[in-house]
Amino acid sequence: MRLVYLGTPEAAVPPLRALVEAGHEVALVVSQPDRKRGRGAALVASPVKQAALDLCLPVTDRVDDLLDLHRVTPLDLGVVVAFGRLIRPHVLAELDFVNIHFSLLPRWRGAAPVERAVLAGDTETGCCLMALEEGLDTGPVYRRVATPIGDQESADELRSRLVAIGTDMLMSALSGGLGIAEPQVGDATHAAKLRPEEFVLDWSRTAQSLVRTIRIGGAHTIFRGKRLKVNQARCVDVDRVGRAEGELHNNVVFAADEAVELVTVQPEGKQPMPILDWLRGARPAPGERMGQPI
Repeated sequence: MRLVYLGTPEAAVPPLRALVEAGHEVALVVSQPDRKRGRGAALVASPVKQAALDLCLPVTDRVDDLLDLHRVTPLDLGVVVAFGRLIRPHVLAELDFVNIHFSLLPRWRGAAPVERAVLAGDTETGCCLMALEEGLDTGPVYRRVATPIGDQESADELRSRLVAIGTDMLMSALSGGLGIAEPQVGDATHAAKLRPEEFVLDWSRTAQSLVRTIRIGGAHTIFRGKRLKVNQARCVDVDRVGRAEGELHNNVVFAADEAVELVTVQPEGKQPMPILDWLRGARPAPGERMGQPI
């Protein structure tokens, strides 16, 4: 098939590579503009743009460029994976698009479906191959595949599995035919973009909710006035009589109900390390607490 591909982050690279390897003609790749990153604020291409360049595919950051191409030599289909922008109606009017979405629609429509599923404590999620329409992830669904969410599975680990599932689903649909899309059924929930404050570990919350926050990546607390990232942790049921919320005892921090056992942390300006290595250097005093403001 003659396709145009729209995507931006690393999660959208495997489907692009699979399309090329399967022999489809990717006539154009559309990705977000280069962004300033790092201390030098140098412009850096998105992962999809870099993959397109590596594959010697034409790439642009202007969606309307695909219309110019389509009008000269018609495209068969547009494929969208985590593009990050809504496709405007005048584009949808000229070309059909399918979208790989990393949830079981209509649950978790929006920007952060994987993280929202983890934060909500969902036990199941999946992938949908849907027809693109004007609304945010409202289009009818061609195919869907469900998968359980592991109790300790991080958002990154889950996303990697969903990318593989979605890629297989896309390739199967293109080779065997899309079939008929069915309207979404059920109550819709919105997967809003994560806010900075959602990554802060508030030790007055339950241990389960804190561990779910840690599983999405980037969670942090304050210890002795400096930020401490918590990369891995798990819930433990320990005697908390006389213990304050946020109190650190060995490798355990007390929450509203149970406690959170720290596994891997990352002090400000340093590399991630096992909690025991950090404890040897920090030497917390008895009763010392995490989460105190800077």
